[in-house]
Amino acid sequence: MNTNGPQLPCLAGLVGGVVPPLTPSAHKGQAGRIGIMGGSLEYTGAPYYAAMTALRMGADLAHVFCHRDAAVPMKTYSPELIVHPILDAADPLTELEEWLPRLHALVLGPGLGRRPQTFATLGHVLEAAKDRQLLIVLDADALFYLNENYDTIQNYPNALLTPNKVEFARLYRAVMKADMRVEGVTAEHVQQVARRLGVTIACKGAVDIIASGDNLLRCEVAGSPRRCGGQGDVLSGAAAVLLYWAYGTAAATEEPPIYPPTVLAAWGACALTRRAANLAFSQRGRGTLTTDMLPCIPQAFTSLFEYDPNSK
Repeated sequence: MNTNGPQLPCLAGLVGGVVPPLTPSAHKGQAGRIGIMGGSLEYTGAPYYAAMTALRMGADLAHVFCHRDAAVPMKTYSPELIVHPILDAADPLTELEEWLPRLHALVLGPGLGRRPQTFATLGHVLEAAKDRQLLIVLDADALFYLNENYDTIQNYPNALLTPNKVEFARLYRAVMKADMRVEGVTAEHVQQVARRLGVTIACKGAVDIIASGDNLLRCEVAGSPRRCGGQGDVLSGAAAVLLYWAYGTAAATEEPPIYPPTVLAAWGACALTRRAANLAFSQRGRGTLTTDMLPCIPQAFTSLFEYDPNSK
C-alpha cells in the first residue's frame, strides 16, 4: 500500500509527463473536448468554473449541457463556451447521446440541481457514458444522486468522485451502511469506500485524500485559507482534462504506469486547484473569489507541471 507516495516534485513530474506538447501540427480538439453536465436557474457559476478551468488547463473545447434558464447567463460569462440548453427539454437524451461520442471526458454535477427529472436524465447519461467507456468526473449534485444510486458507477474504473468531507460522509453512510461524522473522516475511510465501489475518490479537505484500490495519496500543496464557493468546480474541470491526458499517455506506453491514470489525474487536479487558490489569495486576500482563481490557473499549471529548473 502506498500511504504517502513520492514527494511533490516526483508526483508533479509524473503529472507533467502526461501533458501533451504544443505543436504546430496539432488540430483543434486534439488537446481535449470536455463536457460539463450542470447548470440550473439557481446555479450558473459552478459549470462555468469547471468549463473555464478545462480551457485554462489547455483543453481545446468545453461544452456545457444545462437547463434553459442557465444558458443565457453562461453565454454572457464567456464566448469560449459551447452551451447546450437541453436538460429540461422533453427529450434531453437524444441530443446528449449525439454529443457523447465527441467528448473525451465528462464532468457530471456542477450546479446540476436535484429535480427528479434531472436525476432521471443523469442516470441515463451515466449508462450511456459507461457504454462508451467515457472518462467521468462526478461532483456536487451528481454525488448526491449516488447516495441512493451508487450501483450505477460500481466497478467502473473510469470514474473519479470528488467529494468534500460533507459529501463523503453522506456517501460513506450510504455505501457502508454505517454512521460517519464529518470530523471523523480519515484516509482509511476514503480508501474503504473507494475499494467497495471500485472507483477512484479524491476527498477534498485540509489535506486532500486520493484513494483507489491499494493506492492512497495525500495532496498537501499549499492552498488558501479562503473558502469561497466554486473551488471544487475548478478541481472537477481540471480533473477531466488530466484524466484524458493521463489515459492517453498510458495507452501509448508499453510499461504500466506507476499510478493508475485516475489517481494521477486526481492528485494533479488537487495540486493545481490548491496552487491557483494560493496565487489568487496572495493578490486578493480575504476578498478572494473563484473568479480570481481562473486567471491564476496558467501560472499554477506551469509552476507545478512545466517547471524548468534550468530556465532563468
